[in-house]
Amino acid sequence: MKMNHVGIMVGDMNKAVEFYTNALGLKVVMGNTKVEEERETAIGRMCVAVFGEGFKGFNIAHLVTTDGIGIELFEMKERAERHEVDFSRIGIFHFCLQTEDFDGVIERTEKFGGKVRMDIMRYHPEDNNKPAKMVYLEDPFGNLFELYSHTYEETYSSDYE
Repeated sequence: MKMNHVGIMVGDMNKAVEFYTNALGLKVVMGNTKVEEERETAIGRMCVAVFGEGFKGFNIAHLVTTDGIGIELFEMKERAERHEVDFSRIGIFHFCLQTEDFDGVIERTEKFGGKVRMDIMRYHPEDNNKPAKMVYLEDPFGNLFELYSHTYEETYSSDYE
């Protein structure tokens, strides 16, 4: 099994594309595209099946990480302004990106309208030979994402405090 892509609901497609490309370094594969509710095309029928009758349409953009994982951005015609995280609800609450430019991504996240949710944490603060660190951030619409300095395997292959 391989990860292929993640779909993210956003409040403003232009601002979202700017954030995900300029702050996080993703590349646009397919720019902002309008999708209307209709049943004449295969994509139209698929969207009705996924979003239900009366979804009214949306804008979509497809981006990709440097290792080929897709990020689909959705801007629904009818939507809330921000994502409100409810940690009592079941479901996906964040995605995680990895970078060698840890501090730069944090700086650009704030510059392009995102937010730092916590202090940077080290998994092994007692061992300077294990510098893995992480932080939770938000995009401009309240979607949570985590940032790692190391791979998932490097981070969890040994115990941490």
